[in-house]
Amino acid sequence: MTSGVTSILNGYYGDCSMMVKIGKVSEDKDRVTKAAYESLMNSIARVKPGAFIHEIGDAIEETAARYKCSVVHQFVGHGVGVDFHEAPQVPHHKNKLKIPLIEGMTFTIEPMINIGVAEAVIDPDDQWTARTADGKPSAQWEHTLLVTKDGCEILTPWTV
Repeated sequence: MTSGVTSILNGYYGDCSMMVKIGKVSEDKDRVTKAAYESLMNSIARVKPGAFIHEIGDAIEETAARYKCSVVHQFVGHGVGVDFHEAPQVPHHKNKLKIPLIEGMTFTIEPMINIGVAEAVIDPDDQWTARTADGKPSAQWEHTLLVTKDGCEILTPWTV
């Protein structure tokens, strides 16, 4: 189960989510939860001035592959600030975006990692809930980041 929080403080948005395992979970659910968390943290490790947006997707894809998981391409991280969804879009899969990261940028990284196929479907009733196309487990963790002169600061710190 994903628990997400979006807040507005002094006119600026923040966005984050984390997984909560309730009771004993299957090996697949445990594996996809770990894969999604490590995908997030490994991609954050690449965020610094001079890095490129595509390096984030590279880190996520590499980590998910080690867990034999897939990465949903339909959803992206996004810039945040005075609007909830701002530029740039931050793909979570391998891509060729040569957009450089610069000090002061704020954006989210929020990869959706699946055990089975990479496709997700949106619930037609609420137009919000995403499920895997094959019904297999999925997990997502998210942080809002600020690119600093030395790397990045996680603006939505939570601990596991």
